[in-house]
Amino acid sequence: MNVLLTGGMGYIGSHTAVALLQAGHRVVLYDNLCNSDAGVLGCIGQIVGKAPLFIQADVRDTQTLSDALTRHEIDAVAHFAGLKAVGESAQKPLAYYANNVEGTVSLLEAMTRAGVCSLAFSGSATVYGEPRYLPLDEAHPLSATNPYGRTKLHIEEMLRDLSVSDPCWRIVCLRYFNPAGAHESGLIGESPSGIPNNLLPYVARVAAGELPSLSVFGDDYPTPDGTGVRDYIHVMDLAEGHVAALDWLGGHPGCHAINLGTGQGYSVLEMVEAFAKASERAIPYQIAPRRAGDVAACYADPGKALRELGWQARRGLADMCASAWNFQRRSRETGFR
Repeated sequence: MNVLLTGGMGYIGSHTAVALLQAGHRVVLYDNLCNSDAGVLGCIGQIVGKAPLFIQADVRDTQTLSDALTRHEIDAVAHFAGLKAVGESAQKPLAYYANNVEGTVSLLEAMTRAGVCSLAFSGSATVYGEPRYLPLDEAHPLSATNPYGRTKLHIEEMLRDLSVSDPCWRIVCLRYFNPAGAHESGLIGESPSGIPNNLLPYVARVAAGELPSLSVFGDDYPTPDGTGVRDYIHVMDLAEGHVAALDWLGGHPGCHAINLGTGQGYSVLEMVEAFAKASERAIPYQIAPRRAGDVAACYADPGKALRELGWQARRGLADMCASAWNFQRRSRETGFR
C-alpha cells in the first residue's frame, strides 16, 4: 500500500512511517516542518535502511497535496498535520482553527480530486471532555474544554458528515490518549520546538539538566496521590495501531472511532518516579496551581481496538521512560537540539 503521511516528519508521524515501512508499505512524508526537524528523514533512513520520499509543503496547499496523491499513486492517507498544544490553543485559537480545521478541509478536497478515499485521522481523547465515567469507551458523550479539543471534535464531525454523503469513504478516527517514549534506536523521538508541552519530554530535559525543574500542576485531585492520572501509550504501540487501522480500513466503509490507549492510568508523580529510575537522575519538581481545562483522570477502554483491529499495546511504562531517556541522550548526536 502507498500511504501519504501529512505531518509525517513529526513525533507520531515519523514513528508511524517506520512501522509502515517495516511492514512492507511505501510511504511519502508531507510536512511544512513548523514543529519538526528535517534531520528526521535521515534518521528514519538509518532505522529502515532507506529514507522515504519527503515533500516540504503546507497541508493547506490543496493543489500540491492533490498532485502528490496522484503522482505517487497514493492508496491511503494518515493525517497527522495538526497543532496540538492545549495551552497554546487558548492563546492562539485562530491559528489552531486555520491549521487543524482548514488544513483538514484542504486535505479532503485534495483526496476527492485524486480519488483517494481511505483516511486514518490523528484524533485525540480530548474529544471526551470531562469524563462522566472511566474507562472511556467510544460511546462516551463528546465535548471539548479548549480550542485544541474543539478543532479535533469539529474535524470528527466533518468526517462523519463526509462519509454519509459518499459511501466510497473509509475513515477511522484514532483517538489517542497520551503518546510517550521513543524508538528503541534513540534516533527519533519527541523533540518539540521550544519548551515541551508534554510531560515526558519535559521530564527528560529536567533529568538532562536542560531545564531546572518540573512544575506539577495540582496535587489536590481526587486521585491516589492527588496528581492528574493519564493513560500513557508508547509511541511505537501507537504507530503499530495505525498500521493495523490502515490495513483494516480496506473492508470497512464509513467513519469509525477507535481508542488507542492501554487502559492503565499513571499519575504525574508515578511518571516522575519511573523516569528517575530509568535515567538514574533526580527529577526536581514543585507543586503549582491546577491548569484550567485539566481533568483529574483520563484513561481508555481499549477493547474496541482489540476486537476490530486485533491490536493492543505491548510496551509498558518502563519501556516508555527508558526509550525517552535513550533518545534524550542521543539527541546531541542526531542534531535535534
